This record gives sequence, structure tokens and C-alpha cells, in this order.
Amino acid sequence: MSIPHHPVVRTDRGPVLGAVHGAGLCFLGIPYAKAPVGALRFAAPEPPEPWAEPLDATAYGPTAQRRPFAEVTTIPEPTFPGAGILNLNVFTPEADPSAGLPVLVWIHGGGYVAGCSASPWYDGAAFNRDGVVLVSIGYRLGIEGFLHLDDAPDNRGVLDWIAALTWVRDNIAAFGGDPAKVTLAGQSAGGGAVQTLLATPAAKGLFRAAISVSGAVMQPQDAAVGRAVAELFTARTGLPATAQALRDRSDEDLLAYQDAMSAPGPDGEEPLLLLAPFADGELVPAPVMNALTTGDASAEIPLLLGFTAHEFNAMPFPDAPEEAALGLLGSLGLDPSAAGSFLASHPSLTTPQRMAQAITDATFRAPALAIAESRATRLRPTWLYEFAWTSKAPDVAGSSFHCLDLPFAFDLLSAEGVLEAAGPNPPQALADAVHAAWVRFVRSLDPGPDWPPYTLTDRATRVWDTTPRTEPDHLAPIRDVWLRQR
Repeated sequence: MSIPHHPVVRTDRGPVLGAVHGAGLCFLGIPYAKAPVGALRFAAPEPPEPWAEPLDATAYGPTAQRRPFAEVTTIPEPTFPGAGILNLNVFTPEADPSAGLPVLVWIHGGGYVAGCSASPWYDGAAFNRDGVVLVSIGYRLGIEGFLHLDDAPDNRGVLDWIAALTWVRDNIAAFGGDPAKVTLAGQSAGGGAVQTLLATPAAKGLFRAAISVSGAVMQPQDAAVGRAVAELFTARTGLPATAQALRDRSDEDLLAYQDAMSAPGPDGEEPLLLLAPFADGELVPAPVMNALTTGDASAEIPLLLGFTAHEFNAMPFPDAPEEAALGLLGSLGLDPSAAGSFLASHPSLTTPQRMAQAITDATFRAPALAIAESRATRLRPTWLYEFAWTSKAPDVAGSSFHCLDLPFAFDLLSAEGVLEAAGPNPPQALADAVHAAWVRFVRSLDPGPDWPPYTLTDRATRVWDTTPRTEPDHLAPIRDVWLRQR
């Protein structure tokens, strides 16, 4: 069918005006909730007011990110000012209500304090080419999204994710998607969001499959931890942890408060994830890892998950004796025997390199493997991978670091920033393979015959490298060290 130059689609709140994008269409910055300002700044999201005239959806909307995660980030994620940060983007092959195409909903990463949905790495063109509708969403970050406040609902960022998924359920058919064929996906904090929503009953029925890419959640994560973070906020800022005290503070003030919370203090440095989803006992009933490994949360949902080989291995640690590594390993939950096994399994690494590998394993690799192991015990549909291809870029050559896999999954090797991350001439054949597996999973809930489910029989693991392969029990060393005490 021919594509109109200025396509208009009617949502349940009003019409939106999109644009031609490659071989498909894009509708950018569509509000799925009212702007979280004034009394709504720390409230549950509310549906936007209806509008009558077509809303211009030809440019990305405001971002919750008010500054990047760091001065230089791997993923280019711009900051756009404005109050209406609860918006989403739709990339579709055709806005035909009868098309019934599968849908991929993408949640960006950024440590729950940064990132945005407007990155060129999240462009939906390749998915559209392959018959998949892509939706990318923004959500409240940091203090606004995740700090426990005595007079506001907890986990406001989680409520935002659910509101966006509800919008997809109610509106995606008008954009050519099938609301019964939604796969939820995300990377880093977005991967943790996927895991969190698997453990959140209020999200049940809003997606039929899930992809968690390098997912990370706060650990420990119970309600006491959420309250402790609020107490830390008050101790570091002198302000009560209440919406009333914070509602009229500027964005710059909130960023300064976040900096104060994460700065080294008399009790040492704070953990990697401080402002993040936690088990409040209501919306998120139990810690996510408990729900997914000892419980049976979302057992019926097909889950594809994995990580890169070296995630945070570039994290700088000062030169230190082996005792420092043993201390870190103990703080990460390893007993002396397991810690000794970990050190012995990395004989060629320096002590700082071993400490960085330990952070990678404890934050990403071991939790994902634990989820796969638990689901395999219950015969739940699960597929596990490791992205092992290493960058050829000068500053990171030889590393398969955090975020490197995303341009391959989205088949966007020519996007801005990929050359700096991957180096010259990254293998298109690998992008073809990773992207095709994702498309098959979104379409049919199975990534293909060359990637069997993870079971306790052979623990099949897809290894994404120059020549992709499936290996039995590829991650045995991780299981033997990090999961022996589970």
C-alpha cells in the first residue's frame, strides 16, 4: 500500500501527525500521560487530556534526562527540555489497523537516573523492514522516579512503564500493531525494568514475551532498603523525603541532591544502583530476584536474556593487594572458598582487573544465569546468550563491553556513535544473525532452530561472536563460583 507523506493516526486521546521514516512511518513524542509537574510531579501517571487537532509527532519529545549519565557515553542519548516527559515513540511499517503486526516495546537504560528513548541506536527502521512495530518509551528517572517518599506512591517509574504499556494495549492497533503480540525489551536499567515488570502483578497481560539485555536490579531490594535510601537522602541533603518538600525544587536541585546521595561518605561509597525500583510490598510485592528465582513470577512468559562478556570490566580500580579483591568478593556474597575459586579462574588478570570482572559477574552475568537456571528447573521457556564479539575501537579494543551488543540487535551498525564503540567494519553478518533471532522471537516466541531453549539437560547458550554458535553449559565457571550458595 502507498504511504501518505503526512500520516495521521487517531489515538484514544486524539489524532497524531507522523512522518515518513525509511520504508515506514514514525510518530514521535506521543504523550501517554500528563506532564508530571506541580501536584503530579511525584504522583501516579494520569492519562493526558484529549485533544482535537492533529498533534505534531514528527520530532522527539522532552526527555526525563536533564544531563547525560557521563560526559562521554557509549550510547548517544540526547537531552530535550520540556515538561511532557511521559511520552513514547512509534515506528511502524504501516499504520493499517488490520495489519496485526507483532510489537516490540523498548525501555532504555541509564542506571535509572539517565538515558532516553530518543537515541539513534533505538531507531525502529530495521524492525519495521522486518514487519515489527517498535515502541520506545520515556519514564521518570532518579529521585522523581524511584526515591521513597512518605507522601507519594512508591516506584513511580514502574507506574510509568505500566502506563506506557497500557497505552500500547489501547492504541497500537491503530498503528498496525497487535496488542496481543507485545514483546517487552530493554537493556541495562531497561533490562532490569523488564525483570521488574515480570515480577509486578499489575503488568500481567500487557506483554506476552520479554527480552532482558544486561539487566540489572538493586540488590538487596526489599522495602527496608527503599526506606534506607530515603534516610540517606535526608542525611545527605537535610531535607525530608517527601513530595511536599521536593515538589517545587528545580531540576538542578534534584540533580545536586542525587550527587550528594552517591558521593562517598563516612560510611563508604554507595552501591551502583541507589535510585532504582525496590520491593515496596504492594506494586512490586517481593524482591525481583527472589520472585524470578525462588518464586514463579511470570512463569508462562517466554524470556530471552543475556549479557556481554565484559560488561563493566573497564571499571577503574586502583592497584591493590589480593586481600582487597577478597574483601570485594566477600561483600558481593562469595564465601572464602568461592572467592578463592573466582581468583583461581582468572590467573592472567591483575587484582584491579579481577575486581572489575567480579562487578561484571555479580551485577549482570550471575543474576541472569540464576534466572535461567531457576526457570529451567521449572521447564519455563527461556533462552540464554552471551555476546562475546569484541570491539576493534582503539580505546576499548578486545572488550565486549556494556552496550556494545545493541547496534547488532537493532541492525544499526551505521548509526551515530557505532564507529567509536565498535571500531571500523563491525561484522554485518553478526548483526544480521542477532537481529534475525530477535525478530523471530518477537514474531513466534522462539529465536530459531539454531538456538534451543536453556534446559538443565545441556544448558544451551547462544554465543554471539564473529561466527555465532550454541554451546552446552558455556557458563559453567560462572555457575560453579557464583551460584553454588544459592
